[in-house]
Amino acid sequence: MNKRSFFPNLRASALAGVAVAGLLTGSIAAMAQVTGSSQTTTDANGQQHESATITATTPDKKDKVVQSKDTKKELRKEKSVKPADMPDQKLPDKVLYDKAIDATKRGHFDVARLDLQTLLNTYPDSQYQMKAKLAIGDSWYREGGTAALTQAEQEYKDFITFFPNAPEAAEAQMRVGDIYFRQMDKPDRDYAKAVHAEEEYRLMLQQFPESTLVPQAKQRLREVQEVMATREANIAAFYATHNNYPASIARYQTVVDTYPQFSHMDDVLVGLGDAYEAEARYVRAMKLPEAGKARLEKIYDDQAIAAYSKVVLEHSASPHVEDARDRLDAMNVKIPQPTPEQIAASVALENSRRQYRLQDRARLLVLHQPDVVMAARDGEPTLADPTPTIAPHIVNQIKSDFTDSLNPNAPAAGAALATKPAATTADAGAPAEGSAPAAPTAPAAPLALSDVPAAADGAASGASATTSISGAAPTPPASSGNSIGGVEILNSGASGTTVPADGGLKAVGPANSTPLPEVEKAGAAPDAVNDIKPGTQPAAQTGNANGKNKKPEFDKSDESDSKHKKKKGLNKLNPF
Repeated sequence: MNKRSFFPNLRASALAGVAVAGLLTGSIAAMAQVTGSSQTTTDANGQQHESATITATTPDKKDKVVQSKDTKKELRKEKSVKPADMPDQKLPDKVLYDKAIDATKRGHFDVARLDLQTLLNTYPDSQYQMKAKLAIGDSWYREGGTAALTQAEQEYKDFITFFPNAPEAAEAQMRVGDIYFRQMDKPDRDYAKAVHAEEEYRLMLQQFPESTLVPQAKQRLREVQEVMATREANIAAFYATHNNYPASIARYQTVVDTYPQFSHMDDVLVGLGDAYEAEARYVRAMKLPEAGKARLEKIYDDQAIAAYSKVVLEHSASPHVEDARDRLDAMNVKIPQPTPEQIAASVALENSRRQYRLQDRARLLVLHQPDVVMAARDGEPTLADPTPTIAPHIVNQIKSDFTDSLNPNAPAAGAALATKPAATTADAGAPAEGSAPAAPTAPAAPLALSDVPAAADGAASGASATTSISGAAPTPPASSGNSIGGVEILNSGASGTTVPADGGLKAVGPANSTPLPEVEKAGAAPDAVNDIKPGTQPAAQTGNANGKNKKPEFDKSDESDSKHKKKKGLNKLNPF
């Protein structure tokens, strides 16, 4: 029986031997030191000859550097020391922090927060105070859920309050925005989370402009504004389908002014122009003077042309630019030509958008998240919202356009009105007919108790006294009392006028104050009479002497029961 060889054939074994020999030769040659010498000689003819001698020597063991025992011991000690055994790693606060971070990675968030809170309470001067405070917020953030994210937001806000100048403060503010970004819903649902996310990202960009997270915050802000713009555009399209063009114009104009990087800005501008064209068609159908109708048509046509032209000029690379060109051509308007700078800016904006992939469509189909795939990835997002355009403003503008077009010579609606004359008091007389209006007077000083004059000595008890106040017209004295500045003081005077005891004021209450008659009391209830004499009982309720009650008789011909015999003969056919 032949023994099996390690090599499959003789040729393979020969090649392996040659390879091993080559390796040995190379190692020996590397260890050997090659030295050489040259010598020049002259022969009988006067020619010089140079001879070289090459020798190979093996290095001597005496020249080798040998490490001492102490050096070897220190090297072995350094290799055996683990990172966890370093002096800083043995501190108890560091141990707690590392343990909490490891628990967070494993998903044990409650244990991690307990260790971190122990670190904060036990070591108030630890160098890991800031990291532990941030790690508590991270544990809530990673746990997820509405309640946990609310706690995470509070922890991040506290961290920014306690450490406003730390580099991690920008990260905490970024996480606050991410909390609302994770909870954003589709554009046709509640948009409160999107509004909060937009506010937090803007705050992050304004408070930490030098942070390394600024590019990421800008991109998130663009995505949030994409969702907000989509919502406004959808509402505007809904109003347009219901022929509510002022509301549609207001929504479209808000998108144009607030979200210039919206992915469907060409659709928005085309919709805005169509709304103005609908207003123009409505004016053409109305029976108005031709001159006023022409002015109104020009106003709405110019606004529609401006919207279409903006698509052609500023969004020349957008998909719906041809729709705007067709509308301008239908209106017999010259189509504007964009400049090379405008074309380059539009192309750069459209190229920055990411196209839909299969995983994006699957994610949007399965998950309840907003669509931000087409959000721009270049340009500066809007950091401050301009004044929004609302429907009442558009309605007022339409009314103003109608008034100005139909009455071009009428004064402007915002002109200053003439100053109205001051209102007179109730007891002041009306001015004579044809008399010139009185000049406006300066406002009089408020009346005080000291302004009421005292009666002179010897004056009658019913005499009247009049005082003239600077700045107020004098009032003639009344026959029944004093009148000062429009206030009449009633006195019982010699003219026979008697002042009533109540001062002339009517009592509060009904005119007929006659008391109502007393309510009659209810009669006394009759006494209850028991007709059954005590000690007597009806015969039907009397029990048997032996204590057993007799069962009621059962008529088998009329009734049928499972406990009794069934009906027989013709009685089976009788249901009663």
